[in-house]
Order: sequence, then C-alpha cells, then structure tokens
Amino acid sequence: MAAPASEPLVLLECLIAGTTHRAGLAEYEPKLKVGQRLALVREADSSYDDWAVRVLTTDAKPFWLGYLPEGRNETIARLLDAGFPLEAQLNHKAWEEDWLHLEIEVLLVR
Repeated sequence: MAAPASEPLVLLECLIAGTTHRAGLAEYEPKLKVGQRLALVREADSSYDDWAVRVLTTDAKPFWLGYLPEGRNETIARLLDAGFPLEAQLNHKAWEEDWLHLEIEVLLVR
C-alpha cells in the first residue's frame, strides 16, 4: 500500500558522519530533539567527496552537525542538485563515550 501523498517518503536511514569533528556539538546537543527536522545542503565544491551533503539544524542560525555518509550520499546529492525538496529528521541520539551518535531519515517532501 502506498503512503498517503501528504506523508514524506523515506529515502535513506543513516548516521550523520563527522560529528566528532564538529566544534561546539557537545554544548549544542541538549537542543537536539528526536523528531526535529534538519536541513540538507549540497557541498558540491568539496575536495574530499564529490557527493558531499551537509546536515544542519533549521535554526535561525543553523548549526552544522556533519555529513551524510560517503558512499551512501550520491543519490541524495543528485536529487538535491535536481531541485527535489529533501529534508531530514532526527530519529535517535545517544552518546557513546565521546561520540554523539545521531541517526536520521532523509525524506522526500511530497
């Protein structure tokens, strides 16, 4: 059975990569709420990953959380490049020692 047209379509479930490299994330973490929407922004000029996609909060001053994982991001990057309305949702957060484990879903908004 197809999802109702108003429901977003889940395209990818993954962890946000690079959270250990984001300065200030430990201090920002209490503001992150499971279920909150997140923004996806292409970083087409990345020298490390041709398909880089940043994951940010949707605050007035967005906080950069990390990236979609390399190797799982090409389709999402191509859809963003083509102008499709994509966003993410935080589904889980937990500290594992000094690593903030952030699990998201990438959504196609319909």
